[in-house]
Amino acid sequence: MTKKIFSYLTAFCISAIHLVPFYLLINIAFKTTQDTSSRWVPPKYFYLQNFVDVWTQTRLDLALLNTSIITIGSVATVILVGMLASYPLARLPTRFNNFIYTLSISTLIVPALTVLVPLYKFVVDIHGINTFWAIGLVHTTFFLPTVIFLYTGFIRTIPKELDEAALIDGCNRYEIFFRIIFPLLKPVTASVIIVIMLGVWNDYRFSLFLLQRPSVQTVPLVLSQFFSQFQNNLPLAAAGSLLSMIPMTLAYLFLQRYFISGLAEGAVKG
Repeated sequence: MTKKIFSYLTAFCISAIHLVPFYLLINIAFKTTQDTSSRWVPPKYFYLQNFVDVWTQTRLDLALLNTSIITIGSVATVILVGMLASYPLARLPTRFNNFIYTLSISTLIVPALTVLVPLYKFVVDIHGINTFWAIGLVHTTFFLPTVIFLYTGFIRTIPKELDEAALIDGCNRYEIFFRIIFPLLKPVTASVIIVIMLGVWNDYRFSLFLLQRPSVQTVPLVLSQFFSQFQNNLPLAAAGSLLSMIPMTLAYLFLQRYFISGLAEGAVKG
C-alpha cells in the first residue's frame, strides 16, 4: 500500500512539473497587457483580443505555413534517407559499415552551434539564405544521425531469416526492404516522426540565421519579436504560443494512435 501511494505521489509530482508551465501560459494569454496581477492567479475575464492581435500583427498564418512546409519536407527527407541508410548498416555489418555507423553516432555529441559559422558561410555560398530547401537540408543533416541510430537498432531486431527466405524466392535487396522490412518499421517510424517533427517545428537557432526575410520566417522567429531589451509583451507571446501548439498537438494525437497500434502489430509479427 505504501509503495502504491508513493508511486501515485511521484506520478502526480511529475505531471505537475509539466502542467504548471502550461497553466501559467493559459493565464497570461487571457490577460490584458495592463493586468499586473500575479501570473498564478487565473483571470476573472477572458480577453480574446490577444489572439486576434497576434494573428494580424505578426502574420502568424504565414509563419505557420512556412513552418509546416519546412517541417513536412525535413521529416520526409530525413526518414527516407535514414531508412535507406540504416538497412545496409544493420544487415551488412562489415568493417566499413561499422565505421560509418560509429562515425554517424559520434556526431551526436557535437553541439550544433559549434559549426554555425562555417555552416552559415556554406549556405551563403550555395545561395541558400532565405530558402526552404536550405534550412530543410540543414535539419536533415543534423537529425540524420538520430534517425540512423533508431532505425538501425530496430532493423537489427527483425530476424534475418525473413531476408534469406525472400532471397530464395528471387527478391533483390530493394524488394526485400520495401516489401518486407518497410511494413515492419511502423512503430519506430511513428517515434521518429514525433521526435523530428517537434525538433524542426520548434527550431530557433538555425532559423534565426538562415531565414532573415520576414516572408520566410517561422513561428519561433515571429514570436521572438515580442521580447526585446526595452519591452516584453507576454500576453501576445503567450497567445501566439497557444495557437502554434495546436498543429503539433493534433499531429501528436494522430501519430500516437498509429504508434500504439504499430507497436501491437510489431509484437504480433515478431
